[in-house]
Amino acid sequence: MLSTTAEHALRAVLYLAQAPTATCVSADTIAEALGAPRNYLAKTLNALAKAGVVHSSRGPTGGFSLVIAPEQLTVSMVVAPFDERQRPRMCLLQNRLCDSQQPCSVHARWMQIGDKSASALMRTTIADLLSSGTASDSELH
Repeated sequence: MLSTTAEHALRAVLYLAQAPTATCVSADTIAEALGAPRNYLAKTLNALAKAGVVHSSRGPTGGFSLVIAPEQLTVSMVVAPFDERQRPRMCLLQNRLCDSQQPCSVHARWMQIGDKSASALMRTTIADLLSSGTASDSELH
């Protein structure tokens, strides 16, 4: 349900959350560790910096670090800058835009699914993802 860019952003943030506190990690280091294209990941990290999720510092010891503690940083905050739900959606059944003004027969149910997904992303923190325990099914609903 996430765009490729949002997934890369989430993977990069998870990587940074595991780095020692106050450590800046270069985009190249993160890209290599994640197997992501370097230029692409650098742009993704810069978008996260503009969104206030990571801090960017220049220079030979520069790089990226988390601004928000993993316990307070939600998955939603990480993926929001790359959220494609902001743009108009094509109808699942017909070749037209689908919205609440001109809904198709599956529109309401599809929106419910999207809302549940968004709610789970808002409730899940980076620390939750990194914890050794697994989320119970009831935590995801």
